[in-house]
Amino acid sequence: MQRTTTSKHLRKAAVVAAAAVMATGCTTNEPTSSKPPATVSATPTPTTASPTPENPEEAAKKQAIDTYLSHWKEVEKRYADKTGKAGDLKKYSAVLAKIQVEKDSEDMHRRNLVILGNVTVLNPTVVSADLDRKVPNVVISSCLDISRWTVTNTETGKPASNLPKNRLLKYVIKATVEKWQQGWVVIEDKPQGKKC
Repeated sequence: MQRTTTSKHLRKAAVVAAAAVMATGCTTNEPTSSKPPATVSATPTPTTASPTPENPEEAAKKQAIDTYLSHWKEVEKRYADKTGKAGDLKKYSAVLAKIQVEKDSEDMHRRNLVILGNVTVLNPTVVSADLDRKVPNVVISSCLDISRWTVTNTETGKPASNLPKNRLLKYVIKATVEKWQQGWVVIEDKPQGKKC
């Protein structure tokens, strides 16, 4: 019992000593006892590179882009569902962005159309950021690739035939993303009418 108690005290002392050295970052010139603490190891332990703390502005921009990409995944689900209910739009979008997707999907579904396949958001880049305002905001520019999206008739299961031949399949789009209490949300998503 005595040995266990002594061992516990030595471990506790070693931890306190290590914390004190890390806190001060230096050692004293006082002589130390000739007997080193039992738990201190002279051999270095394998280290992994600790990640550098991310710049808060860069972290915010990354979160805004991640939200924007997640928004498009939910848009895909909504457009592909003939009931027009799939996709958790309110999780990643609000205001104009959410209303536009709901309106477009309702219009398509009334005409017995869905959009199947995947959309690709290429090179999402923050072109402006105002993170010091009451509601932080970021504007993202990207190239939206809808070439793998197929407008499909839900009654026949075949691709719609009345689409304009000259429609843009890759185009520049700008999104405004804001940080609300629950996190980042896409506020507006505006095609720029330019191909990319």
